[in-house]
Amino acid sequence: MAGKRLEKMEENRAKLIAAARKAFAEKGFANASMDDLTADAGLTRGALYHNFGDKRGLLAAVVEQLDGEMAARAREIGAKSAGNGEGDIWLALLAEGAAYIEMALDPEIQRIVLLDGPAVLGDPSQWPSQNSCLAETRKGVRAMVESGVMKPVDIEAASRLLNGAALNAALWVAASDNPTEVLPKAIEAFSLMACGLKAEP
Repeated sequence: MAGKRLEKMEENRAKLIAAARKAFAEKGFANASMDDLTADAGLTRGALYHNFGDKRGLLAAVVEQLDGEMAARAREIGAKSAGNGEGDIWLALLAEGAAYIEMALDPEIQRIVLLDGPAVLGDPSQWPSQNSCLAETRKGVRAMVESGVMKPVDIEAASRLLNGAALNAALWVAASDNPTEVLPKAIEAFSLMACGLKAEP
């Protein structure tokens, strides 16, 4: 019985997140009403409060889902750039950072994660989803420092700076008046900055 109740709660959570994702992308957080969020999911306001506390809690869940998808997509793109050699780990890092920044052009990501997210939820570097991104970056940096691809830099410092640079570049692209014009500048600067950490051949 408890298992069935848990399953129903998970199902309701998923429905509310899907409805909120659609409403926040189309109308923005401020203009999405409680009815927009619940009617589409076929649920009551009570279900929203029970699962997320309030509208802000629901936004946090949507941002976490989207941010996780962004990180997974960036890792996938990075992995495609990498072969088996040590130098390829480096190419993967650059491709992953560039891919993350480029996602700022996606209207759903731009509005929910990069504009409404920081405005409502505060500093993105404190989000749980960003901590998992940082953990992945740390893993890659450690491998590169240990294999001599990257200079013998402090792993935590390099990981935080690379992660922060990609995130801030994406925030800049999303908030600019002309994102497509800003994007190549942001990616070029990110790559040049990252290259300063690369060991001399």
